[in-house]
Amino acid sequence: MSSLEHLPAPIFIARPAALERLARLLQQETIIAVDTESNSLYAYQEQVCLIQFSTLSHDYLVDPLALRDLSCLGHIFSDPQIEKVFHAAEYDLICLRRDFGFEFASIFDTMIAARILGRAEVGLGAILEAEFRVRLDKRYQRANWGRRPIPPELLAYAQLDTHYLIRLRERLQRDLKEKSFWPLACEDFQRMGTTNGRPAENKGDDFWRINGARDLAPQNAAVLKELWRYRDHMARATNRPLFKVIGDRTLLAIAERCPNEAGELRQIPGMTSGQMARHGRELLAAVQKGLRAKPLYPPHLNRPDDKHLERFESLRNWRKTTARHMGVPSDVVLPRDLMLLLAELNPRKPGDLSKIMEGVPWRLEHFGEQILAVLLSAR
Repeated sequence: MSSLEHLPAPIFIARPAALERLARLLQQETIIAVDTESNSLYAYQEQVCLIQFSTLSHDYLVDPLALRDLSCLGHIFSDPQIEKVFHAAEYDLICLRRDFGFEFASIFDTMIAARILGRAEVGLGAILEAEFRVRLDKRYQRANWGRRPIPPELLAYAQLDTHYLIRLRERLQRDLKEKSFWPLACEDFQRMGTTNGRPAENKGDDFWRINGARDLAPQNAAVLKELWRYRDHMARATNRPLFKVIGDRTLLAIAERCPNEAGELRQIPGMTSGQMARHGRELLAAVQKGLRAKPLYPPHLNRPDDKHLERFESLRNWRKTTARHMGVPSDVVLPRDLMLLLAELNPRKPGDLSKIMEGVPWRLEHFGEQILAVLLSAR
């Protein structure tokens, strides 16, 4: 990592009294930068392991693993008078809601802003290098943030994730206003702040999510379910991600071949000697249990009718053409969730369209007539 300026060391927060002081300081700010680091590559159930805050004058690193109660930060995130600047906020918001129950108001997402501006590269590393001649060391993107103590090089990397965000926000807002896209950006920031998406919990029927699971014969699907259950149990018991126990492709291959003995199992693509030693006997037992179980059929998926599909395809083609003319990604013109809803509800009058698009007034004003014409032209 390199920078043109030497950054002062971040302030590390790992005690309740220091956290309370930080909350009081942040409450006095009108804009702060925020990021999080989680341990998704190293734990069965990921958790937020570090929260970074930056103001115009200081950088702070909060250690949630050392602090039992972070509720004093809740009013910071929910206060509409304090703008929170993230880069690629969606996942951070999901994790902060999941782990701490925070709610959010007044979000600025620098990645969303960069996409609306039609920038070719919107990753934080690329933007920081272009704007501030700062290079992030990509080696640390997959670091184990649950490790304690946190190595100094990781602390420095985490600090850079927020240190420049407020200054970047000012540049992006200027460009958005120059292109008359500021209302569009605000529209998406508002949508981001009110999204209540959460990562799915592991469930017994999640094995259908494995690519290729729905193509299995019913009895093989029952085998895959037992294999999935075993892997989930081991991942939970050892606090490891599912893929670090056995990968999806290997699990699917076992279900396809249903090996009867260790020699056959050893020939499965992806099976290592370590996996054979740790899991071989149990995997073979899971195969036999699945072969004795009731055959399983994929859950029924309600397929939209042909007219619904035609409306969706018409909207998608219009969106693609419009985005090309604007020089932006397609979903900047019309987010996918909204496009799906329009294709489903099929508004036929301006008033009906306005109700569906009330949360995106800029898009309604600029694209409403075109969208309605597209829907009316579809059979």
